[in-house]
Amino acid sequence: MRRINVEERRVRLGLRHSLAGSAQATSPAEVANSLVAVHGTDPSSVYLGIAGRMAGGGIAAVERALYAEKTLIRLLGMRRTVFVTTQDVAAVVQAACSDAVAANERRKLLGWLAAMDLAPDIRDWLAGAEQAALDALALRGEATAAELATDDKRLAVQVVLGDGTSMGTRFNLASRLLFVLAAQGKVVRGRPNGSWTSHQYRWTPLSAWCPGGLQQWAAEDAEVELARRWLYAYGPASAGDLQWWTGWTKTQVRRVLTQLQPEEVDLDGEPGIVLAADLEPPPAAEPWVALLPGLDSTPMGWRARDWYLGEHAARLFDQTGNIGPSLWWNGRVVGGWAQDRDGQIVCRFLEDVGSDAVAAAAASAQRLADLLGGVRLAPRTRGRTWLEEELAR
Repeated sequence: MRRINVEERRVRLGLRHSLAGSAQATSPAEVANSLVAVHGTDPSSVYLGIAGRMAGGGIAAVERALYAEKTLIRLLGMRRTVFVTTQDVAAVVQAACSDAVAANERRKLLGWLAAMDLAPDIRDWLAGAEQAALDALALRGEATAAELATDDKRLAVQVVLGDGTSMGTRFNLASRLLFVLAAQGKVVRGRPNGSWTSHQYRWTPLSAWCPGGLQQWAAEDAEVELARRWLYAYGPASAGDLQWWTGWTKTQVRRVLTQLQPEEVDLDGEPGIVLAADLEPPPAAEPWVALLPGLDSTPMGWRARDWYLGEHAARLFDQTGNIGPSLWWNGRVVGGWAQDRDGQIVCRFLEDVGSDAVAAAAASAQRLADLLGGVRLAPRTRGRTWLEEELAR
């Protein structure tokens, strides 16, 4: 059995994730493919994570790829999470993950609506509301949920959950329908209302991104293809890492690996897998540093993180398990960064890694500041980490 130690895994990470200098990408689409899909819950993370892995370009290049060239597309995928990826990979994700998410979300919505006693046949009623939303969106070209709610009375129905409790909430049916329709691959999050850091998107029909629609995949074939892409980008890893990243069941993972037939390897005493054609050691990589944004795809790529995170989890993750901005040196996390009260990029090393790392981090911080151009970041989709709070002060 081939043994792959931590150092080799870290070299692979730097090369496969476009982080080492010689491996940096030339386009946003190339970055997305190197990561399979870019974690997109936080919009600023998408821009900074892509631009930071490119040997040129910046925020404007990512903006063009998303909204002018439309080589990148947002979709609800693995673990019911928003990702940004290329259209060919989006088709794989849709069949391998998103369709199952959509079916589950629609079942939940049907249950909520049935409890409201809106119609004798709630399934027919919901199907009519869905078609009304699609028709209104096609007529408008793009719209917010609030705008669509004015086009049909069904879309303006108020759904109330947890009424009378401290966790109670209410929302227009249009907002939830768009979420379900996005999971089904029928609508797409378009341009945000506001700047590139905004979380409020306008919605468009899928045809605005790909007139012919996404390529159709059989679910089991798509699962194998997604696992193959993930294992090339994130392997060697464990089957548990694959299950966590995809959100699949153990049964799904076993079935997929039976088809994929990866090679079993020894990860410093732990069982792992790698593509059968990917056993050769990687070439040496020059020293590299990276300031990755919160919720970046790399640190969120595995369930087991000790081999690159060490003992720093408590300082870099928030209370719900989301990582904040991280500082990397040669394939491992050695600290974090944040903006101080004046908006300056401040780095904090959590261990002594030498003067070369400090100098490289300072240069990377300056590049990040140039990318931001004075924009202030806010961790809207997660809480501040311990380190962010300390550096912000």
